[in-house]
Amino acid sequence: MKFSHIYIEKEIIQLERTQRILNSLRESTIVEIDNYKNIFNRSNQNFQSQKQKPKLILAKKKDQFYYIGSPLTKSSEIQNFYYNNTIMNCVYNCEYCYLQGMYNSSHIVVFVNLEDFFSETEKLLEEKKSILLCISYDTDMLAIEKYSGFIKEWILFAKNFPNLQLEIRTKSNKFNEIEDLEPSPNVLLAWTLSPESVVKDLEHKTPTLNRRIDSMQKAIDRGWNVRICFDPILFVEDYKTKYSEMLKTVFSKIRSEKIFDFTVGVFRISKDYLKNIKKMRTDSKLIYFPYTLNENTFTYPENLESEMKDFFLTELKQYVTSEKVWV
Repeated sequence: MKFSHIYIEKEIIQLERTQRILNSLRESTIVEIDNYKNIFNRSNQNFQSQKQKPKLILAKKKDQFYYIGSPLTKSSEIQNFYYNNTIMNCVYNCEYCYLQGMYNSSHIVVFVNLEDFFSETEKLLEEKKSILLCISYDTDMLAIEKYSGFIKEWILFAKNFPNLQLEIRTKSNKFNEIEDLEPSPNVLLAWTLSPESVVKDLEHKTPTLNRRIDSMQKAIDRGWNVRICFDPILFVEDYKTKYSEMLKTVFSKIRSEKIFDFTVGVFRISKDYLKNIKKMRTDSKLIYFPYTLNENTFTYPENLESEMKDFFLTELKQYVTSEKVWV
């Protein structure tokens, strides 16, 4: 992975963390800026065009160091569920990703002032006593851990707060970037898995299913708590065969009893995000499926959604006990 240009806010250019990132990307052209929003929030940007060669932006987060978790995620059923965005945008380019409807730009923004995030998280813990915090929500943090080192810092921070549970969601095969760390009982590594045809056709730039499984197995062998996310399940051609074969592949390599838990969900996206996506891309059949609107969220028609969930859960329960499955 390379970035031809790195935009850096002048205020943070001398910070140790900034310099560490720059040292790992020595071939990039450096451009100093006053405020990341001058680049990231410009009008008339094309998200998909920028995806071909996204730039890196290093900045300082000034406010809003955490958010209440989205009700569209399975973790929303947990009390005190929050997320943050120390990194905005993702190096991958999944056709169903909500980020393309959320942001004007696909450049990667990295907020280097982690100490402020840590401080605000401590204050939230004092108030709520215990929280679930997703730190890889609007990005795939593991995919660029080589440059940021953020996951290592968050895991070391979390060791001091047993009432803080971290979830780190990923499609990456880069577990090797953190394999030198001791496993933490309050850290959950969550891999999203899809059939190989879905990976190839719709999850652009992501590692193959087998490479994700291999990376996940390394984490299991090291003693980490691992979650598998079969989410989103997509209504693709011959989906029953493809998802059934995927499960056979997964559980031929992974022992189900070694997995912390599983989440299952079909594709869903907010009304506004889907509207924004349709404004800029016409090349995706997935985007133009006749979804049903339900409480400001587009998803599959009720009968199709039920059919997909029932099928997948029936297949999954050949390998997994029901109490480990979140639907």
